Amino acid sequence: MQILKFLKEYIKHPRNTGAVAASTPRLARGMVSGIDFDTATCIVEIGPGMGSFTREIMKRKKPNTFLLLIEINEVFYTILKKQYKDNPSVQVVNGSAENIEKYLLASNFNAIDYCISGLPFASLPKEVSTKILNSVMELLKPNGKFVTFQYSLVKLSFIKKHFSEISVEKVWFNLPPAYVLSCSNEMVVQ
Repeated sequence: MQILKFLKEYIKHPRNTGAVAASTPRLARGMVSGIDFDTATCIVEIGPGMGSFTREIMKRKKPNTFLLLIEINEVFYTILKKQYKDNPSVQVVNGSAENIEKYLLASNFNAIDYCISGLPFASLPKEVSTKILNSVMELLKPNGKFVTFQYSLVKLSFIKKHFSEISVEKVWFNLPPAYVLSCSNEMVVQ
C-alpha cells in the first residue's frame, strides 16, 4: 500500500518526490549513523517523504530532542502529521525547505545539530537548492552535520561549494543504490 502511495506521488510530482520508492531500512540506518543522539537537542529532516529516515531517528533520539519535519507534499505531510500528532517533541510542517529558518524560529530554536535531507537536489532548480543549502549551512551548530543522499554524484561538486568536509558512502541495498553524503564545515581555530 505504501509503495503504491509513494509511486502515485512520484508520478504526480516527480521533481519534488525524486524517487519511485521509499528508501530502504539499510539506507535509513546509513543516513542516521553519524548522529550523536546523546548530545543532539535539535534535528531537522527536510523532505521526509513517508518517514523512512524519520522512523530510524525516532528509534534512537532522546525523548527531549526536538525533531522538525518539513514536507512540501501534502499527502506525505498528512501521513506524518497523523503519525506524530501525539508526540510533543516532533513538529511536522507542510512547506518548503527554503523556509527552514522561519519554521525553526517558530519552534523556538535558532540552530540545528543535524539536518537530514531526502530532497532530490538533482531535480530541484539550482536557485532553490542553493537557498536551502545556504540556510542549512548558516543554521548548523559549529560541530553540526548535514546528511543527504543522492542516486548519483552529479551534484557532489555543487554541494561541496557549501560544505568544506564531505564523506561519501555507497549503500548498495536500496532501489536504486544511493550515496550518503555526510557534510560539515570544519571550525577554524584562531
